[in-house]
Amino acid sequence: MSNIPENLRYSKDHEWVKVDGDIASIGITDYAQHSLGDVVYVDLPRAGDRFGTHEAFGSVESVKAVSEVFTPVAGAVVKTNESLADEPEKVNSDPYGDGWMIRVQMSNPGEVDSMLTAAEYEDFTKAETE
Repeated sequence: MSNIPENLRYSKDHEWVKVDGDIASIGITDYAQHSLGDVVYVDLPRAGDRFGTHEAFGSVESVKAVSEVFTPVAGAVVKTNESLADEPEKVNSDPYGDGWMIRVQMSNPGEVDSMLTAAEYEDFTKAETE
């Protein structure tokens, strides 16, 4: 079974959000990285770029495919995980830690409340694989 930390919120596009005040750290879930296979390249935006809810902010290239990554919350990018340029495999080895992708200052922190909880995301991924 996929690793689904309780303290995060999840999107149906398989991104996770960790909230600290009005800053959201965003990455792809363990389920998503398993589906993609070995990640070989991550394309991320620059700090200062702004995105609306569910807008593509970058892409993840694996040995199988290239997939867009969407921001589950609207806001401005305050930081990107530059280490992924040299070590994209962190997305596979530690998707919820060193594999984070961007940090966004949220325009509307309440948006997170409409995202899936860990239990809801687990049910969603089970339904997808059945």
